[in-house]
Formats: sequence, structure tokens, C-alpha cells
Amino acid sequence: MNYVQVLQDELQKMARGAVELLPNLAIAAVVLVATAFLARLAVSISRRIAERSSVRNDLKELLKTLSKLAVWIVGILLALTILVPGFTFGGVVAGLGIGAVAIGFAFQDIFENFLAGVLIMLREKMQLGDTIEAEGISGTVEKITLRETHVRQFSGELTILPNSMIFKNAVKIFTDQAQRRFDLTVGVSYDSDLAAVQDILARAVSTVEGIDRERGAEVYAREFGGSSIDFLVRWWIDTNEHSLFAVHNDVVFAIKKALDEAGVEIPYPHVTHTFAEPVPLPAGGKDSGA
Repeated sequence: MNYVQVLQDELQKMARGAVELLPNLAIAAVVLVATAFLARLAVSISRRIAERSSVRNDLKELLKTLSKLAVWIVGILLALTILVPGFTFGGVVAGLGIGAVAIGFAFQDIFENFLAGVLIMLREKMQLGDTIEAEGISGTVEKITLRETHVRQFSGELTILPNSMIFKNAVKIFTDQAQRRFDLTVGVSYDSDLAAVQDILARAVSTVEGIDRERGAEVYAREFGGSSIDFLVRWWIDTNEHSLFAVHNDVVFAIKKALDEAGVEIPYPHVTHTFAEPVPLPAGGKDSGA
């Protein structure tokens, strides 16, 4: 058997097949270029439709992403049909039926994040611009894609969280309502007049600009601390109009000033010192005859 001749024949067949495939390859390349153009056109059209409607920003992004994805899927399938004459969509479905389990395990995380991203965009809560806390990360939602959510932390860092993590775990949304309540614990000395202190605290907080006047300030005596009687002070603010940090700062200043003017002491915490017990000396030691 002439192995060299067999190898030459096979190489010639491959070369002829490659030459015969060139027209199909060129047509497939043109189809992919047209697909890229149509995908941009679909995104542009979907953007215009979304801008004319009162759709949330995250849903606008979802509409653009799905339209682009749909065009690319059709374009790739068409290019494969041109390159591989025996390729059909029904054959793909049949092939997926055989390897569905393997594909599911291999792309489990991708599919999970994709589905979670769609569901996150469809629900009304947690929109772009919201301040949230998820899995110990606090910040502002900058972007939601089909796989991940971008959260800009208050310190400036950008944290990218998988959508499945946000969808399956508890998420605290601080900006769901403009009205927010804040708490502050204030301790006074045990010899203070509690009724007078309660009135002083309430009046001090009520003078701060930014406090919700309708709700006012709430002051409650809570517990007997180690060095003070602790009061819980509560107030509400509109976070759309006022800075929560600035109002909290003004509340602390106002309370300190009011208590100083009334002669009410804010005690330091007591420090408990522990001393080691003396170690007994063995019999016959220095102090044994003392």
C-alpha cells in the first residue's frame, strides 16, 4: 500500500474542498457583517421606541440587549447554514436534546445569571440609581446587564455582583422611599431628671433644619447602661431634599448644645479593672514565717 499516495490524495481532496467552500465562506462573512449592521439598527430602533414610552431605564437596556441578541442568533444560524449545507435548525435542536445535560452543567452559572438578570430588570424594585446593600456591599446601582450588576460603592470603588447573587439573597434598597428614619442613642448621668431630659432632647432635634416637621422627633428612655441612662432619639428626613449625613451632624450638635446649656452630664463609660489574685507562696517561702 502506497501511504504517500494516499496522503497526497487526501490533501488534494481537502484542498479542493477548501476551494469549493470559499464562495460559501465569503457569503457567510457578508452575512455576519450584515448581521452586525442590523444588530446596531435594532438597538437604535429599540432605543427610540423606549424613549417614546415611559419605560424604566433598566427595561430600556433589557429591550436593547434582547433585540441585539435576537438579530445575532438569526445571523449566526444563517451563516452556519451557508457554510454547512447539511446544517438545519431542527438538527441543532435534536443535537441539543442529546447533549442538553452536559451543556446545562457546563453553562449553569451563565444561564442562571442570564435568567436572574432578566427577572431583575422586569421587576419594579431596584432600578438604576438606587442605593442598595447586598452581600455586605453598599453603593449606587450604575448598570444592570443580563449577567451582572455594577454597584458603585460610597468610597468610589466599583463592585460587580453576579445577578444570581442579588436575585437569590436579601437586598436592602435605601432609596425605595424618600422618607427615612434615623436613630441615635444618647446617654445621660443617673442623677438627671429623666422627664426634663426627654423634653430637652425632643426640642433640640425639632430645631434642626431638614427634620420632618409632621413626624417630629421621638425620644424614649431605653435602658440602664453601665454609666448612663440611655435614650433612643428618632427622626425622619426626606433624602431627596436633604443630606442624611448633614442632618445627622446637625442633630448631634444640637443635642450636645442643649444638654450643655441645661447642665445635663453625658458621662464617660465606666472602665472596670480586674486584678489577678495573689499566688500563694509555697511552704517555706520568704513570707512563711511572717
